[in-house]
Amino acid sequence: MVQAKWNGVVIAESDDIVVVEGNHYFPRDSVWSKYLMHSDTSSHCPWKGDASYHSLVVEGEINEDAAWYYPAPKDAAAEIAGRIAFWKGVEVG
Repeated sequence: MVQAKWNGVVIAESDDIVVVEGNHYFPRDSVWSKYLMHSDTSSHCPWKGDASYHSLVVEGEINEDAAWYYPAPKDAAAEIAGRIAFWKGVEVG
């Protein structure tokens, strides 16, 4: 079971992980929604498409834009549709 943790709290866990460019993408339903806060941040990847972000909120602390996903990934990145990845200090293992 692969877990994503921040501040010692498990944010997500799953055996169904897709790794792209070294990032672990978790199925959306394996991520605890109570730790996600919508962000207006977005970015663009030439081959994956437009990414949207969530900040993490754990025990009153906020990790801005620490989770991202592609609402409508390009065909080349279809395998990450419906998945979320983490960074900014989130430990995955």
